Amino acid sequence: MQVSVISFVSSLRRSFRSCRCCSFCLTFVLLTQVGRAAPGPNGIIVQSEFGGQIFGFDIDQNGTEGVLAEAQTLDNGMVLAAVETFDQGTGQIIRVLAQTTTQGDDFLCLGVTGNSIGLIEREQVRDTFHVKRSFLTINPLSRNRFNGHWTPPIGNNHLVEFVSRNQGTKNAVWTLDLSNNFMPTVFSTDVGGNTFGPVISINDPDFSNSPDPGLAYDTVRNRAILGHAFLGNPFIPGWMATVDLAAGTFTKFRGVGVGDVNGLAYDPASDTACTTTEIDFSVSFYNIANQTGFKEPLPGATQQFFSGADVEFDPVNKLFLVAQEHSSTSATGSSIHVYDISGNLIESLNGFDFSNAFNVIPAHIAIKPSARTGFIDGPDAGVTQLQGFNY
Repeated sequence: MQVSVISFVSSLRRSFRSCRCCSFCLTFVLLTQVGRAAPGPNGIIVQSEFGGQIFGFDIDQNGTEGVLAEAQTLDNGMVLAAVETFDQGTGQIIRVLAQTTTQGDDFLCLGVTGNSIGLIEREQVRDTFHVKRSFLTINPLSRNRFNGHWTPPIGNNHLVEFVSRNQGTKNAVWTLDLSNNFMPTVFSTDVGGNTFGPVISINDPDFSNSPDPGLAYDTVRNRAILGHAFLGNPFIPGWMATVDLAAGTFTKFRGVGVGDVNGLAYDPASDTACTTTEIDFSVSFYNIANQTGFKEPLPGATQQFFSGADVEFDPVNKLFLVAQEHSSTSATGSSIHVYDISGNLIESLNGFDFSNAFNVIPAHIAIKPSARTGFIDGPDAGVTQLQGFNY
């Protein structure tokens, strides 16, 4: 390591010989490059307190804590479910906020929303066909206790499928009506204020049929950004769409990716969306205003086995992080690939082990842009752990 640093410094000095402010430039580059933590897994592991499978998690981008829900079926057939906060720096559980042992009640972590607000769904099983759903808030997450409710303007027969992962502003919510027609709806919300925009039904068959679409929220224009496979023929390019969450206007255009949209993230400043699609094992980049896009296979990917999964956007460093369950840049395990908003591959992070095979909640990336750190599911095959990383 000492030799490589010395060589790096020498090359920098040669590069800056003609610069009048070379001392300042050299110091700046050294601080930003040499001082940057090594990209990849950083050794921090979060273990669920009771050894249950993690039913969703997130981290506070403006704080030091994270939150997860877990559940496991006990030997007597009862279900132990819990909600816990954890320390981002050490991975240690800070506090168990709730714990139940019942015939089938669950907690699901829907994410950290707005300004550091943890959002948890509680499912209480009344009988085979009756599940009561309520939504608890931890505001702010650092209080480590439930202190409020979120009451979306939907009936108990609706499932909250997604809450967008942007923090510091409002969020978009995608729900599914289980009563008879399985009609999806989307709306905006200020979780902290418990306020909501109009509930908008999605009637377009390309987006109202399973599986659920990719979802992101445009914080500038108050729009939902959606992506979906082509109905009836997933082997041709699918669709992208926007939904004005005030007026309800739905607009769609043909995409470039082929197959189900496994992940979608969005940068409102550049109006750029990034998706992963299943069949063509590709990552796509779209200019939403121009309704244009391009795609490329994930690095080293040659078949559907190497398809990408979740995508998250870092608004500070202007990066898209793409999860890949089966790595195409390492002989084993999983990877996270980092792209800029122009679609250039910046780095591939290897050494992970996450899977969607047995997950109740699909694996996803949670990031803290200011520190260039994050967490993702794994490496335990039982989905009882989270793994920290730098990028």
